[in-house]
Amino acid sequence: MDDDGIKEVLRLIKEEQQKYRMPLIADMIQSGKDPFRILIGTILSLRTKDEVTGPATDRLFEHANTPEGMLALDTDKIEKLIYPVGFYKRKAGTIHTICRDLINRFDDKVPDDLDELLSMKGVGRKTANLVITMGYDIPGICVDTHVHRISNRFGYVKTRTPDDTEMALRKKLPPEHWIEINDLLVVWGQNVCKPISPICSQCVVNGICERVDVGKSR
Repeated sequence: MDDDGIKEVLRLIKEEQQKYRMPLIADMIQSGKDPFRILIGTILSLRTKDEVTGPATDRLFEHANTPEGMLALDTDKIEKLIYPVGFYKRKAGTIHTICRDLINRFDDKVPDDLDELLSMKGVGRKTANLVITMGYDIPGICVDTHVHRISNRFGYVKTRTPDDTEMALRKKLPPEHWIEINDLLVVWGQNVCKPISPICSQCVVNGICERVDVGKSR
């Protein structure tokens, strides 16, 4: 798939995405961009479904919505508020670590620089890219399992890991699509282009997608 192909694919998916529920982080920014909420919400979302992460984030932010406020809650309290997100005990500790870093190193402000975000323990590339793109409108490419899988399935990149996919997309994807590709492909991956047995018969890009490594489909 070439650049014209990916542009057409993303255009078609954008037209269809309104039929489906948007990803959690996209919902978060509807009420105003809050980099801190996006940062913490993304940490909570790792290996957790949106329908669990959303209410957990709301419960936590009802009790504290600043780094100082989070540190005022002991980890046991945070665990209870965020349960049943995946790895909730570990994530409670990570939230404390991140909040201390924000206070001690960044004057209580979530950095808008990718490398500074990555310097914080517990912040990976997916989280850092979501913060700069969704929180600050700074160009970046957030790659999760959906973006990684579908970009390869399209035949647009040929990579082994999400980090490899991010680097390949940074070299190849036209910049005007950097920020939007995560939302579009997450929606598509959750509803149509599923990991196992994708629903190709209902896919609007079926005639363009190269269906790399697709065996069984519906």
